[in-house]
Amino acid sequence: MGEQGATAEGERLRRWRLVLGADGAEGTGQTLTGRDARIDEAMDSLYGEGGPPGRRGTGRTAGLGASAPSVARWLGDIRTYFPSPVVQVMQRDAIDRLGLGALLMEPELLEAVEPDVHLVGTLLSLSRAMPETTKETARKVVRKVVEDLERRLAPRTRTTLTGALDRSARARRPRPRDIDWDRTIRANLGNHLALPGGGSTVVPERLIGYGRADRSLKKEVILCVDQSGSMAASVVHAAVFGAVLASVRALSTRLVVFDTSVVDLTDQLDDPVDVLFGTRLGGGTDINRALAYCQSRITRPADTVVVLVSDLHEGGIRDEMAARAAAMTASGVRLVALLALSDEGTPSYDREHAAMLAALGAPAFACTPDLFPEVMAAALENRPLPVPDIGA
Repeated sequence: MGEQGATAEGERLRRWRLVLGADGAEGTGQTLTGRDARIDEAMDSLYGEGGPPGRRGTGRTAGLGASAPSVARWLGDIRTYFPSPVVQVMQRDAIDRLGLGALLMEPELLEAVEPDVHLVGTLLSLSRAMPETTKETARKVVRKVVEDLERRLAPRTRTTLTGALDRSARARRPRPRDIDWDRTIRANLGNHLALPGGGSTVVPERLIGYGRADRSLKKEVILCVDQSGSMAASVVHAAVFGAVLASVRALSTRLVVFDTSVVDLTDQLDDPVDVLFGTRLGGGTDINRALAYCQSRITRPADTVVVLVSDLHEGGIRDEMAARAAAMTASGVRLVALLALSDEGTPSYDREHAAMLAALGAPAFACTPDLFPEVMAAALENRPLPVPDIGA
């Protein structure tokens, strides 16, 4: 084997040693030193005992210690050695495997964490138990994630929805009091009718109105969001989108969150962080009660889109939920059910309820944040939704 081949083989064995951990070291013949040894120690702290195959039973006791400083050092190590997406996965595993949720209430630990949507969900579930000294740090972590999401999602959402609302407004015939005669005349200058005594007049075949400036003619959107524990990432994205939709002047937006009770957070939509800290992740689910509240706030069904963000695992009265959904769609409301509003794919969900909603013309599907603007635009224009596989 040449020098290059030997180098490649050594690199391959080194990588296998890092994957397998100390328990698999004998087969590779590799001894780790320097940076590799520190990477191995960071991984073994998380995965060494009871971890995945190869990193199990290494002889060391897995764990990060029972103090925030030791965890903070470990967080600093993994941020040094791994790219951000890997850091986020390892943080999530540490919270799930080693019970670090309580330590997240330590301000010094939060300052060392790599913020992401899943961490926000964990912090929100702990928010009511947090001491005041930690809450401000937690808000800073949540705000960083929210601002990152807004930068990525807001511009395209506003552009897409504004275009959809413009098309919708142009397609409607304004009432006489709402006609913009200057724009109507300019749009119909090519349509002339000869008058009996000579001359001609413009025939307004196409009427253009002030409709979008009139609040009473705004399209109405209600985001109805399940805040049970499994929906944490969806709640975070829904709060951001709720704030973005509220900033579109041609829309009237309402945000409702629910578990077994219903909370209207519309008055907090100017700050998604306030919205998120107004939620209570981890409760039960009463979709029927939430839809009843939304139904009570609808004044113009034909101009209303209700987006139900839920995995549809109903804990309330199932038959009443189905009847309420049927009544809403029959009245002209455009009802859309998002099984998830996240990048995680389709979650576990109630297929019977998804099929029921689909039969009513209310498709149920998982939606990524990047697709959400197109879904909303299609719903506002009352056209088929841009989703390949709709229904149960």
